[in-house]
Amino acid sequence: MNHKLKINGTEVQVDVDPDTPLLWVLRDVLGMTGTKFGCGMALCGACTVHMNGNAVRSCIMPVSALAGAEITTIEAVGNTPVGKRVQEAWLAHEVVQCGYCQAGQIMSATALLQTNSNPNDSEIDGAMAGNICRCGTYARIREAIKSASESRAEG
Repeated sequence: MNHKLKINGTEVQVDVDPDTPLLWVLRDVLGMTGTKFGCGMALCGACTVHMNGNAVRSCIMPVSALAGAEITTIEAVGNTPVGKRVQEAWLAHEVVQCGYCQAGQIMSATALLQTNSNPNDSEIDGAMAGNICRCGTYARIREAIKSASESRAEG
């Protein structure tokens, strides 16, 4: 079945079953491998993308639920002012260790800062709670988010 999707500002048409998760459309059909498969049950956050600006887990999001939605992936989040600040903060704070979860972490952090430009520790922890980092870089993640928040106030 054909589905028209808007991904990273570009309309694409994919021929997949309606219950096919967005993750597999991105990775297997469109070749966009930045979004990672982690658990397949929306528990780890590795597959996080934005749907209309909100962080969602693409591993459980069927393409049939995406009609008219704007999807942003890690490949394009840096094109937004907030996404760019988050990515720069990630580098400045050397957040990445193994890197596997980081696309999802960046997507969740960007969604947070798009709605809350100056989150406190509790708000950061709440927004990031669904993203698991097996390397344990949580303190660096929090500091990077704070830095991205502060750079907005400075700029």
